Amino acid sequence: MRNQNNDYSDLLEVQARIPAGDAVLDGDLMIPRGARGIALFAHGSGSSRHSPRNMSVARVIREAGVGTLLFDLLTREEESVDVFTRHLRFDVDLLTARLIEATNWVAGQGVTRDLRIGYFGSSTGAAAALMAAAGLGERIGAVVSRGGRPDLAGGVAALVKAPTLLIVGERDDHVVELNQEAYARLRCEKEMRIIPGATHLFEEPGALEQVADFAAQWFRDHLQSQTPQYKSAGGGNFGWR
Repeated sequence: MRNQNNDYSDLLEVQARIPAGDAVLDGDLMIPRGARGIALFAHGSGSSRHSPRNMSVARVIREAGVGTLLFDLLTREEESVDVFTRHLRFDVDLLTARLIEATNWVAGQGVTRDLRIGYFGSSTGAAAALMAAAGLGERIGAVVSRGGRPDLAGGVAALVKAPTLLIVGERDDHVVELNQEAYARLRCEKEMRIIPGATHLFEEPGALEQVADFAAQWFRDHLQSQTPQYKSAGGGNFGWR
């Protein structure tokens, strides 16, 4: 990883290279000064860390004092194949394993190791977020699903301990039904928000802004560690001087 923030301002930006089995995943890690938590983004089918929607939501989350990690769940080589086969984007077990690898990576890096970890999942990435949260238990402090497919997590959803927020568009009829069914299976602290007039991609005026505000508030309320982090850049770690 390489620290791109040479002036040590109030936002630390790191270009991440995340080991995940035989793969290495690219990511963009951004930590505001004094952050107490971090949200890892698990994007949906056919998307990437450069998704304008996720980047917009991530910015609002950082403004709430929570760090973000947007990363690619697939390598460039895998994405080039998946464009034609479309099989990896729906491989929830693979996406879950990659998300857990990214979680372990974050937990081992200087300025992030003491931050409370949360997940922001979109579409199929929401299923991966729930499955990873179920597997990691109390290590995960919060989950937010945007237009997600939590139904793909099946009965595993009942094992999630992290407070979970499901956000769906009112006009995304089938996905609303799937989220309602998943919501009934959840046994953790939970909430469901339906954005009036919104469709699956929340492209309507003001819809994505509502998603971002709800997500930022959820993470701000639930991702709390004991102290904000101001680590030194020495010793192989990264942070503010």
